[in-house]
Amino acid sequence: QVQLVESGGGLVQAGGSLRLSCAASGRTFSSYGMGWFRQAPGKEREFVAGVSRSGSMTYYVDSVKGRFTISRDNAKNTVYLQMNSLKPEDTAVYYCAADPRGAFGGRRDAYDYWGQGTQVTVSS
Repeated sequence: QVQLVESGGGLVQAGGSLRLSCAASGRTFSSYGMGWFRQAPGKEREFVAGVSRSGSMTYYVDSVKGRFTISRDNAKNTVYLQMNSLKPEDTAVYYCAADPRGAFGGRRDAYDYWGQGTQVTVSS
């Protein structure tokens, strides 16, 4: 089992940047596919980005391509989400998630472990 703790959220103006971090417990972090999801008020939780076990492959939802970058440091048991050119519509609670089978795609039910979330608010 793995425990995930997100950090780095906050309030930022449109056009600004934030970097989210997700620290994982346990010694098997490098065997997990990792993803970032977000949930805005009144909306379903949606996939944002995913990264493979080694970090060599990534996958993004179209709305964040070119603005967000997912990466991981297996030596630090941490996955990151660098968010640039933020827009008010990026406002949401952001969650990281882990798939022990190594997948890193957009299916929520593929991820077994979830963090508690971190709030990102982008003002216009």
